[in-house]
Order: sequence, then structure tokens, then C-alpha cells
Amino acid sequence: MIDDTRIGGASSKFPATRRSAILASCSDQREERKQGLDTIAAAYWKPVYQFIKMKWSQSTDDAKDLTQSFFTRAMEKEIFKDYRPEKGSFRTFIRTCVTHFVINESKYANRLKRGGDVTNVRLEDAQEPAGESLEEFFEKEWIRSLFSLAVDDLRALSVERKKSTYFALFERYDLERAGQSYSDLAQEYGIAVTDVTNYLAWCRREFRRLILERIRELTLDDAEFRREARLILGDRS
Repeated sequence: MIDDTRIGGASSKFPATRRSAILASCSDQREERKQGLDTIAAAYWKPVYQFIKMKWSQSTDDAKDLTQSFFTRAMEKEIFKDYRPEKGSFRTFIRTCVTHFVINESKYANRLKRGGDVTNVRLEDAQEPAGESLEEFFEKEWIRSLFSLAVDDLRALSVERKKSTYFALFERYDLERAGQSYSDLAQEYGIAVTDVTNYLAWCRREFRRLILERIRELTLDDAEFRREARLILGDRS
């Protein structure tokens, strides 16, 4: 785990720098709507893919095709307009939509098959991952995807701010867990131990902020944002 990940830092303030992609996906403006859908797809593509592959024992190619088809359908039908945060998290809403989509695709494929056409969509009995529910599995995949996007954000920010060494240290010490001490890293990079401490502190602070910004994009209101932020980062304050 990365040290010092209290939500919003010591003051526990929540960022509001990015607009909800859920709202943007429902916009009347085509470009804004597309940007919102792209943001949602970036965070949920891998979780949806893994969910389909696990739940219905789909091959890699079939799971990818179904995942792509789901997000294409979501854009065409504007399905995210139906989301209501008081009924559950957006994450649960997407999982439910995916389930309905795949089942409907299977029914359609079976009708084509009876008509003589060939189909690759074939659903086996639903599977549960060992030791956890499908809901827990989907949640973990979503968190993994979110952290991956935040790492990419931090890498880009480090390049922009000319702090590539900062990110290299963060990658080695916090992500790869190479087992090196601050002294080892200071010697390797030719900097002081206090620099290692300061560089890592900057990265951890920015990484937390970027995660929170991603969460802000993927929630609809403050209440949902706080629930998801505490789920992912915890609240040690």
C-alpha cells in the first residue's frame, strides 16, 4: 500500500476540478457527450471485459467483441441517462447493464442460429470467481483500472513538470516494491536521502489527488463521490 493516502490530504478537502463524465455522457452537445463516454469507457473497459470473460466463460476474442459492442450500444442508446445514484453506485449500474446486454445478445444470437446463420455468442452457466462474488470481482477490477489510469496521469504530469526522476523513484519504491531503501535509491540516483523523501512525498500527494479526480469524473454527485473515495482510499483522518 502507498503511505499517507487520506482522502484529500490532511485537510480532507475533496477536489472538484473535473466534471462528472456521467453528466457529460448525457449532454445535448455531441462532442461533450462523446468525451464523457470515452472517459467512462477508459475506466470500465477492462473491468467489463474481465467480468464478461469470467461470468460467462467467454474466449478472449469473444469477450473483447462483447465489451466493444456494449460500449458502442451505450453510446448509441445513451443508456447512462437511466442511472440514479440513490439506487446504487454507478459501478453496480454498469455491471447490471452489461449483464442485460450480454443476455440479450445471446438470445439474439440463438435466434440467428435457428435461422441458419453462424454465431460465436454462446453463454455457459454463470461462473463465480473462487473465494469472492462477481460483485467483489468487478469492484476489484474497477479499482485496478482506476489506479492504472492514475499512474498514467502521474507519469504524464511528471514529464510535464520535468519531474521524471520523481516518478522513477515512485515507480521503483511504491509500485514495483523492489525492496530498496531510501539510501539505496539516493546512491543510485546521485541525490540526497532527503531528496528521495521529498520526491516520493510529491508523487504520493499527486497520485492521491489524481485518483480523486478520476473518481470525481466517474460519480454523479458529492455523496457518491465520497462513498467511492472512501472505498478506494479509506479515511484515516
